[in-house]
Amino acid sequence: MSGTSLDGVDAVLVDFSESHPRTLATFWLPYPAAIRQQALQLQTAQHDEIHSAALLANDLARCYAEAVHQLLANAGVVAAQIAAIGCHGQTIRHRPAEGYSLQMNNPALLAELTAISVVADFRSRDIAAGGQGAPLVPAFHATVFGDPEQHRVILNIGGIANLTDLNPGKAVRGFDCGPGNLLMDAWIERHKGLRYDEAGQWAGEGQVRPELLHSLLTDAFFSASPPKSCGRDEFNISWLESHLAGSERPEDVQATLLELTAESATQAIGRWCGSPKELFVCGGGARNDALMACLQRHLPDCRVASTDFLGQPADWVEAVAFAWLAWRTLRGEPGNLAEVTGARGPRVLGAIYPA
Repeated sequence: MSGTSLDGVDAVLVDFSESHPRTLATFWLPYPAAIRQQALQLQTAQHDEIHSAALLANDLARCYAEAVHQLLANAGVVAAQIAAIGCHGQTIRHRPAEGYSLQMNNPALLAELTAISVVADFRSRDIAAGGQGAPLVPAFHATVFGDPEQHRVILNIGGIANLTDLNPGKAVRGFDCGPGNLLMDAWIERHKGLRYDEAGQWAGEGQVRPELLHSLLTDAFFSASPPKSCGRDEFNISWLESHLAGSERPEDVQATLLELTAESATQAIGRWCGSPKELFVCGGGARNDALMACLQRHLPDCRVASTDFLGQPADWVEAVAFAWLAWRTLRGEPGNLAEVTGARGPRVLGAIYPA
C-alpha cells in the first residue's frame, strides 16, 4: 500500500488460512525523493503528463518489487509460496463524480519482476457501478474489528481520514471524513523541512485560530451526506492558502490543522454514527499523540485508542486490508460494500495479472 501521504510503501505478508488474517511479516520502503516529487507534480495537469505518468508507473512497479523482495527475504519465504500481490498503486487523481480514480502502477511489470501474480486496479469496478470507489476498507474493518455487542468506529488517519461505523445489528457505514495528515505534513515540510510533525510537537507550540478553523470547516465536503470520498484534488496546500490571511504564525496554522482533522472526524461521527462507545484509530495519525489527545477531548465519553489494542498494529492495517481485498478477488468474492460506496451492488474488485 502507498497512500496519499506519499511517504513510501507498506508491505505485509498475510496468511488467510485461518478465520482471521494473520500478519506474518512487515516491511516499509521509503519513497525515493524523485518518485515522491513526480507523484506530487502529477496531482495537477502537467506538460507531457501522459509520458511522465507512464514513467512513474514503471518506477513505482520497481519500487513495489523491491519492497516485495525485501519482505520475503526477511520472512524466509520464496515467491512460489505466495498466492498473489495485492497492489493498490499510487493515487494521482480521484474524481469519481467524473467516472474515474487513477492509481499509478504497472502491475504487468510488477508480476514480471517478482514472478508472482498481481491483483491491482481495485477502485474502477465500484466506480463503474456508480460508486465512489472509496473507501474500500470498511468491509475489512467489519470482518476483523466488528464486535457483536460493542458499538465501535474505526478511524483511519492517513493522508485522508476515513471512518467505518460498526454498530451491532445495523448495516456497516463508512466514508471519507476529510483531511488526515496531508495538510499537516505539507505545512511542516514547507516551514521546517520535516516530512511530518512527530507526535504533534510543533502543533503543540501553537494556538488554534478559531476564525481559520471555522473558515476551513465551511468547505461543502464536510456537510455533504455519505457516500462521499475525497483526496488531494479537494484538500491540498492551495486549498489551505485560500483560507489564510497571511499574518498567521506558522505554528498556529499547524495547531489549527490538527484541530481540523480531529473536529471534522468527530463531527462526522456525531452526525452520522451516533454515540459509539469505542473509537479505534489506525494509520499514521494513531502515532500523533497530540491528535489522539484531541480526539479524546472531542469524545469524552468514548474510549479512544489505536487498533494495536485489537491485535492489528495501526501502521499496517490498510496494507493488510488490500491483501484481504486481493484474496477476495482471487476467490471471486465481492470486496466493496454498496451501502458505503454508493455502488449499485456488491462487485468483485480488481484485475488479475498472472505470474
